[in-house]
Amino acid sequence: MDTFYTDLLCVGAGLAGERVAVAAASEGFSTICLSIVPPRRSHSSAAQGGMQASLGNCCMGEGDCPDVHFADTVKGSDWGCDQECARLFAETAPIAVREMAFWGIPWNRVVAGEGTYYKGGKQYQKIEKKEMEGTITARDFGGTAKWRTCYTSDGTGHTLLFTMDNKVVELGVTVHDRVDAISLIHDGETCMGVVARDLKTGNLRAYLAKATLIATGGYGRVYRETTNAVINDGSGVIIALDTGIVPFGNPEAVQFHPTGIVPTNILVTEGCRGDGGTLKDVNGERFMHIYEPGKQELASRDVVSRWMTHHIRIGKGVPSPYGPHLWLDIRHLGAAHIKTKLRDVEEICNEFLDVDPITQMIPVRPAHHYSMGGVRTNKDGAAYGLKGLFAAGEAACWDMHGFNRLGGNSLAETVVVGRIVGEKISEFLKGYDVNFKTDVVRDAVRKQEARIAALIAGRDGKESVYAVRNAIQDALMEGVGIFRNEADLKKAVDTLQVVYERSKKVGIHSRVVGVNPEVAMALRIQGMCRIALCVAYAALQRTESRGAHAREDYPERNDRDWLKRTLATWKEGDNLPTLNYEKPSKVWELPPGERGYGVAKIIYSEDPEVIGASKPATN
Repeated sequence: MDTFYTDLLCVGAGLAGERVAVAAASEGFSTICLSIVPPRRSHSSAAQGGMQASLGNCCMGEGDCPDVHFADTVKGSDWGCDQECARLFAETAPIAVREMAFWGIPWNRVVAGEGTYYKGGKQYQKIEKKEMEGTITARDFGGTAKWRTCYTSDGTGHTLLFTMDNKVVELGVTVHDRVDAISLIHDGETCMGVVARDLKTGNLRAYLAKATLIATGGYGRVYRETTNAVINDGSGVIIALDTGIVPFGNPEAVQFHPTGIVPTNILVTEGCRGDGGTLKDVNGERFMHIYEPGKQELASRDVVSRWMTHHIRIGKGVPSPYGPHLWLDIRHLGAAHIKTKLRDVEEICNEFLDVDPITQMIPVRPAHHYSMGGVRTNKDGAAYGLKGLFAAGEAACWDMHGFNRLGGNSLAETVVVGRIVGEKISEFLKGYDVNFKTDVVRDAVRKQEARIAALIAGRDGKESVYAVRNAIQDALMEGVGIFRNEADLKKAVDTLQVVYERSKKVGIHSRVVGVNPEVAMALRIQGMCRIALCVAYAALQRTESRGAHAREDYPERNDRDWLKRTLATWKEGDNLPTLNYEKPSKVWELPPGERGYGVAKIIYSEDPEVIGASKPATN
């Protein structure tokens, strides 16, 4: 068995993992990145619309600043975020955007003079100042007071990831791709690295590190209808949850994006609506202005997704063989705009739908998109429970998003928080030594060898791993979707408990030693079911509506009883997670109030520590 030693091990080589690696390598620390796929094929490359930062360069962003970005982020989170983290993020974002420009990102720039833009399907005029020409520009996104989403057409994630990967190569960071981390190595107090499986040969490896970072992205593949790539099955959360020590923060907080295309659920960017695209129903009529007169199509994602679902429920959806959907109309933006600033959307529609968005409307409906929950960390990115373990990006609950993420804040989070956490890990490494206990390493490896041998021999049963996965996805889609209620959630929990028992009886039908996706799936199917149970059970227990967690039987946001973060852990032998709670923020810079969009039904907090929370905040 190969054993590798390093100062920092980054499990995941998307934007968050690579940005942390860049920070550590810049300080001279040896760094290894592990990735299931080549780094430039990480899911970060699929991000389209842009990255939020309060530069205030374009005329529609004039007057923007970190204070406004902070307020938008807190309101977007429905006061579920850690306000210290949201402040750190908002203050650092402009620095990170300019740093990425220095490294080579071809940000779209301000063009001085008269121009046009669309809002609600109507055309308006704007004038960009001559003195701002050539500075980084921005587009409009949902839930924001200013235009601040910096972009490169609609391929922002692609350009960011390729530029970041160039920096990784420049600094000599070691990358091991097609390698899957299947277990953390720890002694109950200290994390020492991971046991990983070579996806080409099937051989196990041990990676020993002073600091280990989980940056594996989200867990969208526990849902059937998701915009997530096939690699986003929660592998990082799974290995943390398997410790029984590290908590899974806010598992019930999952976001549905308004515009997944039908039937493939591939995302078309919020930039479509930010640039003036409109949502239409079966009659070809707009409807968001009825429900949200102010923000219209650019309310926050949770709000837009709910109104779209409501509109379909009342019979205004477009019938199709794949179920009812709505239309996204960007035709009025014109061919020149679409072919330059929304060119990826054009390609996706042409290739996957045989639809030309220049002349035809795009069939869309909400699809699972993002996980606000993840490995719970403090503001330095250090995971709760195990020294030497860190997390960043969508895999982490650093918790600047709370119960709903604003568009553009995720791509920004990878780079901004990757920068912050990378610096903190570098500080940690400067004064830290660890003893790699050979018995702990040996036992961790042997445990994984035994798991694989049992699967291949079919000792525990012959259940199909794919049938179990489909059952997990069906249970979540049917019971833990955009709208939730006690009966459906209880049914989902009960169903998933039965599925969890089935997941323990999975056997392998393919006997290939090396490349074997069935083995890879089988090794994490119990973990995927645990994630699903954490999502469903935490949602059942949270008897309120907050952000993306919308309970039809509890429509109020209940700050009195539920202004707190869920912490889920999984004890060995249990068939349900253990749920604990903590206050979402130590600092209440912006007291809880109305968001300024969506239906405001609030039971205000009576906690004296939440300053001013007994009265609505001024919007």
